[in-house]
Amino acid sequence: MPKWMRKTLIVLITVCTFGLVTPPEYLYVDEAEASNTNHKENYVQEASPDELAYYYNETPQEETETPEAFVTNAMQSIEAQSVEKFGTKIGPKIDDQFRAQVLPQIEQTLTAFVEQYPHLDNLEISEHPAGGYGEKIFHVYDRETNQDLIRFHVRRDHPPKEGYWFNFHYHMADDQFQKHYDLAKIYWNNNEPPKWYS
Repeated sequence: MPKWMRKTLIVLITVCTFGLVTPPEYLYVDEAEASNTNHKENYVQEASPDELAYYYNETPQEETETPEAFVTNAMQSIEAQSVEKFGTKIGPKIDDQFRAQVLPQIEQTLTAFVEQYPHLDNLEISEHPAGGYGEKIFHVYDRETNQDLIRFHVRRDHPPKEGYWFNFHYHMADDQFQKHYDLAKIYWNNNEPPKWYS
């Protein structure tokens, strides 16, 4: 088809349909270009088996993480998330007790869990604690399956005439997160604590 006819068709289709219908693609393509161009060359770069072997054999493998390194990195993340969850109203009042009583318990529990978990490289710590009245501090989950393995929570307890307490505990996937494994309790006072993140 002559070039002037192609251009005319493009203009006519566009004007007649008020631009709602775009002209077919073949009107834009130059026939000489279409016959000379190999589309595969534009998108796929072929490699010889030797090049592939070199690439796969010479690529540095990621170092596997040791349980100690995972726990150390996780504890830094956990501290930051805890400070974030407690906010400016709760955090300053319970921070010392949290660091002295709860963090060592979390570290001990996490270490015991990580040492017996076979796929250490798949473990990940969740990044967003729950706000409002939610219990979640963080979860440890398997990155491949996206399944929680252990959940660390804090609950507000209000036993009659004893004031408000923060109950730090965790749940395990082994029992479908039903059982509470207590870590520590921190006393707040007789008034109801504010929401998380406040």
